[in-house]
Amino acid sequence: MKHAIYQQITQRKKHGKKSFAVLIDPDKVDAGNIQELVKLSVDAHVDYFFVGGSLVISSHLDECIQQIKAACSIPVILFPGSPSQVSKYADALLYLSLISGRNPELLIGQHVISAPFVKKSGLEIMPTGYMVIDGGAPTTVSYISNASPIPADKSEIAMCTAMAGEMLGMQLIYMDAGSGAKRPITEQMIEKVAKHIEVPLIIGGGITDPEKAYLNCKAGADIIVIGNAIEKDPTLIKEVSAAIHSVAIVNAG
Repeated sequence: MKHAIYQQITQRKKHGKKSFAVLIDPDKVDAGNIQELVKLSVDAHVDYFFVGGSLVISSHLDECIQQIKAACSIPVILFPGSPSQVSKYADALLYLSLISGRNPELLIGQHVISAPFVKKSGLEIMPTGYMVIDGGAPTTVSYISNASPIPADKSEIAMCTAMAGEMLGMQLIYMDAGSGAKRPITEQMIEKVAKHIEVPLIIGGGITDPEKAYLNCKAGADIIVIGNAIEKDPTLIKEVSAAIHSVAIVNAG
């Protein structure tokens, strides 16, 4: 069962099915918010919950995940902002390596420190090449990592970075414009990257409407992640989910 969620993600990709992940930051929700988000997500057939944030107070993390798990069967995947953000109550963990930056601490340093704790957690571990793309606004990730994002118009750099991540053994590539990005990642960059890698491609940051989510999927995204826009308007979940799941299945098999 250790690879159950990753196998599901790859099978969905193989059959051309696009997925929607609702991102929940434990520091920005209370019990009432979580209940509402879970109900809306179940009704809209959301595929995954990503839980985490750049500055999560750990006690909230366990409580948040336990509440989600008690209310639905949607898989909960940790999207940690630091190695301390691990909860045994989740289903899986995106083990992030910041491959777009040049800070060795976020490439491997923090992983060395967290490895025993992560292994002991019993979580399904998914090695993820994390790429921060310039979204037109300073992000917490860039500030904390002291690493420059990939320029929004440099699709070739993004493509080569993703290819390197895949060849280094990353099981997923996650391109993120950052929380509250002024501009999302372009379809041109998504298409360029998607055409040159075989592992599933996750896209997040600055996606605020169903049309952009749809276009990103058409360009080659396998999983769309939305957090900020949903915090502001939870009713977006239904429209965005419908848009993502309406993308025609092509080249399946």
